[in-house]
Amino acid sequence: MTGGEFSARLAGRAAEIGRTAWNACANPGGLANAHPFTRYEFFEAVEESGSATPRTGWRPLHLVIEHNGRIVGLLPLYLKNHSQGEYVFDHAWADALERAGGDYYPKLQASVPFTPATGRRLLVADGDREDAIRAALLSTAQTAVRELKASSLHITFLTEEEWRAAGDAGYLLRTDQQFHWENRGYSDFAQFLGELSSSKRKNLRKEREAVRAEGVEFDWLTGSDLTESVWDIFFEFYMDTGGRKWGHPYLTRGFFSRVGASMADQTLLVMAKRNGRHIAGALNFFGDGVLFGRNWGCTEFVPFLHFETCYYQAIEFAIARGLKKVEAGAQGEHKLLRGYMPTTTYSAHYIAHPGLRRAVDDYLVREREAVAEHIEELAEHGPFRKVEPRD
Repeated sequence: MTGGEFSARLAGRAAEIGRTAWNACANPGGLANAHPFTRYEFFEAVEESGSATPRTGWRPLHLVIEHNGRIVGLLPLYLKNHSQGEYVFDHAWADALERAGGDYYPKLQASVPFTPATGRRLLVADGDREDAIRAALLSTAQTAVRELKASSLHITFLTEEEWRAAGDAGYLLRTDQQFHWENRGYSDFAQFLGELSSSKRKNLRKEREAVRAEGVEFDWLTGSDLTESVWDIFFEFYMDTGGRKWGHPYLTRGFFSRVGASMADQTLLVMAKRNGRHIAGALNFFGDGVLFGRNWGCTEFVPFLHFETCYYQAIEFAIARGLKKVEAGAQGEHKLLRGYMPTTTYSAHYIAHPGLRRAVDDYLVREREAVAEHIEELAEHGPFRKVEPRD
């Protein structure tokens, strides 16, 4: 694929692109405080561990844009034969096309595997020509759909700015919601509690006290604390919860060893223990001013343990590290009562079939309106104290 001053190609696995070239596009300012889910190290870990591979329905075909033989743009891309592990649901679209006699799979997915975290997807090394390289990525990705005889391309959890650029390039635009916690310069958890309404504040205190009354304590493990024995324990938690939620957990044991070795400085394990033994854990990644909650699991039931391990400990860590936000993952209106407010998320879609494209386009207009109204309604019922306007 060529066009103008740029050339484009599908490069395969992240390892075939290499750490230096990948991170030059993903984090041109350097890896200090980089976004964890744009880093080469995360994609290398999820692919080389056997988690995101052709065998699991995630064939890496990362799209690169080159100029004078140097990679200047990158779109993380997978050819898929299912819609699992994406968190933006297109099952109805697949059913509609197949009822009409078409094939929805394979499709192209531009995303971070198994990770509903907002971040850049159109990765550009050259800031002076960012708009041109973005446009090249968006246009050549559509060409890839046709050349691979895929039904569609889905770019998920991209930034709002990228989303608007995709709309300008002819992509269909979709919105959804998550619940994120915002750090308003709190000095500690008590100051955060002070901004909640009385009833919500009492509820949070009750939940936290109930966990402490069960004798549960917490460790924050990061950096050199992330030993193989710790990963063994957490993997047991992950397999137990993942097996019940999905039937077959997405991530292999090798994934955790790889991120522990290459991204330990941006990885946080919140581990809950009772009587000196770990009983639950939550995996988080942090960088770019945000703590991203990812996976959780437990081997014992303790009331409110999930809320404490995943939400309240995340807030405590974010305040301690001066992080601006906590993204607690997909879905879950129960997060609202615990200080996590509704936030718009974005995805962009290119559908090759003209009939399905028209139908989806009409549907998305109504869906975007409904999502905006729902977010506004949820925000009205948030846990924070109402501030009366002054005369």
